[in-house]
Amino acid sequence: MLATLERDPLNPNDMMSLRHWTDPAGHPDLAAVDNETVVDCGWGRLIFGQTFSEPRTLVETIRKEQPGRRDIALYLRDPQVVLALAPQDLFIDPSYTYRLALRAPVECPEPAAWRVRLAQPRDAEAVRRIYTMRKMVAPPRSFFTTLGQQPEVDLLVAEDLETRAILGVVTGVDHVRAFNDPDGGASLWALAVDPQASHPGIGECLSRTLAEMFRQRGRTFLDLSVLHDNAQAIALYEKLGFVRVPVYCVKNKNPINEPLFLGPDPASDLNVYAGILVREARRRGISVDVLDAEYGYFRLSLGGRSISCRESLSELTSAVAMSRCDDKRLTLRVLAAAGLSVPAQIEAQDPQTVADFLQQHGRVVVKPVRGEQGQGVKVDLTELDEVQAAIEAARHFCEQVIVEQMVGGSDLRIVVINHQVVAAASRRPATVVGDGSSTLRTLIEKQSRRRQMATAGESRIPMDDETQRCLKGQGYMLDSVPAAGTTVLVRKTANLHTGGTIHDMTPVLHPVLREAAERASRVLEIPVVGFDFIVQSPDRPEYVIIEANERPGLANHEPQPTAERFIDMLFPQTRAELRDTSLATTA
Repeated sequence: MLATLERDPLNPNDMMSLRHWTDPAGHPDLAAVDNETVVDCGWGRLIFGQTFSEPRTLVETIRKEQPGRRDIALYLRDPQVVLALAPQDLFIDPSYTYRLALRAPVECPEPAAWRVRLAQPRDAEAVRRIYTMRKMVAPPRSFFTTLGQQPEVDLLVAEDLETRAILGVVTGVDHVRAFNDPDGGASLWALAVDPQASHPGIGECLSRTLAEMFRQRGRTFLDLSVLHDNAQAIALYEKLGFVRVPVYCVKNKNPINEPLFLGPDPASDLNVYAGILVREARRRGISVDVLDAEYGYFRLSLGGRSISCRESLSELTSAVAMSRCDDKRLTLRVLAAAGLSVPAQIEAQDPQTVADFLQQHGRVVVKPVRGEQGQGVKVDLTELDEVQAAIEAARHFCEQVIVEQMVGGSDLRIVVINHQVVAAASRRPATVVGDGSSTLRTLIEKQSRRRQMATAGESRIPMDDETQRCLKGQGYMLDSVPAAGTTVLVRKTANLHTGGTIHDMTPVLHPVLREAAERASRVLEIPVVGFDFIVQSPDRPEYVIIEANERPGLANHEPQPTAERFIDMLFPQTRAELRDTSLATTA
């Protein structure tokens, strides 16, 4: 059955006056409408419920979802009837449908540093990476090779003009091209922006560009579906003029959709680092008890075995191993004794020794002996008064302070679980891009908010003395206005918690770096560890190891399977290959 508007099809608020067509022959407008329309969007199928005359046929179509996909059935005349036919398999998605009337031109100022264009097959890996980072279903690589063969699907990407990096992506579906929609509609799907992007307004511009493209085709409205609790996205769409309409989605009860139909999530009060592990354990049928949500403590139990964890720190890490990583002096001493490359280091006790060390190395790093999240760390110091001031500041975090040789290169975090490298990521300091009118203070505040939203509050840029020192070294003040397109370094440290960004480098990691990280984990006798390397490039063998983190943030390294390998280590009987073998044997 097909639904239309009795009065003005351009008025979103008129959706409350739905009436249903029962027979195309009785309505000449519908004579050419295609029946039982399904559109492949890569991440899944978009099933147009109004083109199905029989609910049972619609149910059968929805249930034919392929593994690893997320199908969406929209515009159902009677979703409650469809659900009643397959209550064990289907559920109503807890989302809102929003509609934008395409009456007037949709303006989008042309950005200076990036552009919106149609996606090409060469964009496949970049687009897939963004979707994976956003925990969305990524289209298979084969989907991108057929982009030009589906006129009803438009995939737009935002591309950085300087680096050619893909910054965001959105899918548009043309209902007229899909099934000769008499209402002249279109829809927006799977809007995603790279969480590491430093340019503002990418999602808004992608949405505006898609809307204007459909308006120029003569489409009358643009619909979208958004989860009811996605406040950030809802605020964006309402800003653009979208309004809610009474249209509902039905989806399959599959592993991807579990958070939408299983009820309260035991990890909802945990931070992202503990939450990713608890959800993976729950997915495998492992019992979860949250012991202290604020500090990330939880207990996992299965078959008489219980293990308590604080995020990625578990009972399998001994107190001795933890102490080797906690004391940065001891860490480097143990690694150096094993023949691994580490920087020169002294304790900041005698001022003359510090002065001699600075003269010998020229550039140094000051850090507390104990600490995490980059607290009290200052890098690339070249003047003795700066070094002495940094030492005093570091003592606020730990009485003992070290001065370390500054090694040139890029920051690389390598995560080792059960003495095997699972992930490697380049860590880059926070930057902002000038727009020609905003002060650095404003740009930093906006970028900090984006980083907080992209990392569930874990990453932000402090507006402190270190930020001002970094800006001053480039000739800027907080009230300076950089030219449009100018990239300004905000911090010299690449720590995530001070606004740094993380970029997956696992596929290109050099074998020498991999072997060094795995050997270092064995030397420290620690089962889960994140090493901070300074490298010339992730695909080159030169390195020094500067720190070992006994509680690395595994959530920072998706799409690599850090949570999966962590639970594999704790409960090896739940590994995927063993579960598959067990099921096959039982069958």
